[in-house]
Amino acid sequence: MVDGRETNSDSDSPEETEDSSRAWTDAYVDEMTKLLGKSACRKLAIYRLPAGFKLTVIVPVFNERDTIGIVVTRLREMGLPMQIILVDDGSTDGTAEAIQSYSGEQDTVALVHPANRGKGAAIRTGLTEARGDIVVIQDADQEYDPTDFRYLMQPLLAGEADVAYGTRYGHYDRQLSPWWHQTVNGFITLIASIAIGIRLSDVETCYKMAWRTHFDAIKDDLRESRFGIEIELTARWARRGLRFTERPIRYRHRWYDEGKKIGWKDGVSALWCIVKYGLLRR
Repeated sequence: MVDGRETNSDSDSPEETEDSSRAWTDAYVDEMTKLLGKSACRKLAIYRLPAGFKLTVIVPVFNERDTIGIVVTRLREMGLPMQIILVDDGSTDGTAEAIQSYSGEQDTVALVHPANRGKGAAIRTGLTEARGDIVVIQDADQEYDPTDFRYLMQPLLAGEADVAYGTRYGHYDRQLSPWWHQTVNGFITLIASIAIGIRLSDVETCYKMAWRTHFDAIKDDLRESRFGIEIELTARWARRGLRFTERPIRYRHRWYDEGKKIGWKDGVSALWCIVKYGLLRR
């Protein structure tokens, strides 16, 4: 790996990227529909993209020099028409320099905060440059697998939902998290569901996907600079009467010695955000 980039790997070969791109073509969808039938294609999330469609992926980054290259490579391997917005949030390990090397490549934008401001602030900065039809948040630490975008986009493009969350819990295709991690997340999600008025299973998930118009409608109102953005986004969308859906996603829990950032103080902050945006409707 050099400056966060993967090297000597076949995973980003031109042949594989071309094959991945083909999976999003009308010709591929027609072929699979004929071979498997409409019902099977729906279950496998094989569907047509609207003409000229583009997905914007906002990637907040803080001290992830060793992983950001892998995440960018995985995003590009999907072959999906995509804008990637990398927002360095005051990193001190050379991450800012690493992401600048991607700027301008394959519709990739690199933005930099001179000082650390938090995930929420990085998302707000990324939204100023978002140009895709649908927007999703992607962490830079390899806990989440972007191939799950295919399943999250499906209900939005089918007109069945306005917002799609990727849930890490309640299904079998996942690495087990420490008991305290899932317990705390479950408690926060339960309280948030009661206060906000929609029943979620994973309010703190990174994978929050919605039409850009729904992000644009609330972006000037967003205030949270750290992880409280997870609660604030949910509450503001719910207040607008948007239709939510959840889809199971894969998840690989990262430990603190591997660079995990969220801590107990963020859990306390989440409870305050539930009161602030859920009960008090700020």
